[in-house]
Parts: sequence; C-alpha cells; structure tokens
Amino acid sequence: MPVNIESNIKRISATLPEGVTLIAVSKYHTIEEIEQAYNAGQRHFGESKAQDLRIKQQALPSDISWHFIGHLQSNKIKYIVPFIHLIHSIDSLQLLQEVNRLAGKQNRVIPCLLQIHIAQEDSKFGFTPDECRAMLDSGEWRELKNVEICGLMCMASNTDDSEQIRQEFKTVKELFNYIKERYFANKRFNILSAGMSEDYTIAIEEGSTHIRIGSDIFETH
Repeated sequence: MPVNIESNIKRISATLPEGVTLIAVSKYHTIEEIEQAYNAGQRHFGESKAQDLRIKQQALPSDISWHFIGHLQSNKIKYIVPFIHLIHSIDSLQLLQEVNRLAGKQNRVIPCLLQIHIAQEDSKFGFTPDECRAMLDSGEWRELKNVEICGLMCMASNTDDSEQIRQEFKTVKELFNYIKERYFANKRFNILSAGMSEDYTIAIEEGSTHIRIGSDIFETH
C-alpha cells in the first residue's frame, strides 16, 4: 500500500495546538518524497547529515526552512551555514563557537538550540542539565555575535513507559523555564524542540513548541 504523505501531514497538523511547529524529518527520504510533503503545504524539514542536507537544499524550493537535528561535527558546519534555519543539536561550547565563526564569514546570525541529554541511554548526545547551566554560567557564549541561543532540544528515552517519557520532558521544560528566566529574560528564548512520532503528544502536553516527525509522515500506518 503506497504511503499517502499528504494525508499523513494533514492528519497530524489537524491535531496540533496553535503555536506548535511540525518539522518533517526527511533524513531517510528522497527528494521526490519531500516534494510530496512540500506540495501538501509542509515547509519545515529536518535532516541529520550536513552533506545530504546541502544536496537536498540545492534541489528543492528556496522557501523551505531547513532544520539540522542530528549530531553536528565541526568539520561539516560549513555545508549548512549559508542557509540553515535552525540548528537543534548544539552539545558543546566549542561547537557553538565554531558555528559562530563560520556564520560570521557569511554575515549571518544562526539560531541554535542547546541539546539536553535527558534519556536513559548513553548513545544520545547533549549537555546534562548541570553541564548546560555551567556552560551558561561561564558567560563565554555572550561574546558570540553570529549565533543566537533561542531554546532547548531533547530526545526522551526509547521506552514504552509513558510516565518516564513524561517525566523526562517535564524535567527539560523546568530547565527551559529556569534558563529563560536566569539568562535570557530580555532575549528571544522561546523554542522547546521535543517529541517524535512515538511521543510527540506527550511532549506537546509538557510544553514542546517544535515536534520532529518522520515515520508518521513518510511511512504507512
């Protein structure tokens, strides 16, 4: 049975509260599949490999907002700096500094999210909450003029325990509120990127503003 990408997008979009942005995770999918989603009205797409993202960006309409959602290696930043809409996965001060350096060469200010490691899995990347607070306390990020920290991103544990997932999202939301009040009271810090196909409804209930959906859009259900 062929996948009806358009109906999947419309079905998911109809359930989203106002103010929640749907990011179609297109990292495993073809330009043709992305075009189907685009023709259904989708404009935000997420990729996790910088070189693949550059190829797709060049082949697809210019009004797409591209989100980088995977582990970003410093030597790959150059591929996405000219056009990236939002980097979700800043997991060190050094990475933020390198994005800032390369963004300066393009005369861009690139919005970025700090990735928080909250899942009970070593394979995930990100700051622990304590590491994130320590990095912000250091103040070095304030000197970076070509990046803008505008929120947090997280991935919950891969588990069927919905209460554990809810508690993880709740913990990150509490951290988000703390960071916003302490460091960004007069700045734009308003994005919480949390929730994927399996858990986005819980993430939204716990304050997510951006959900990252792949299989529910591009696969048969």
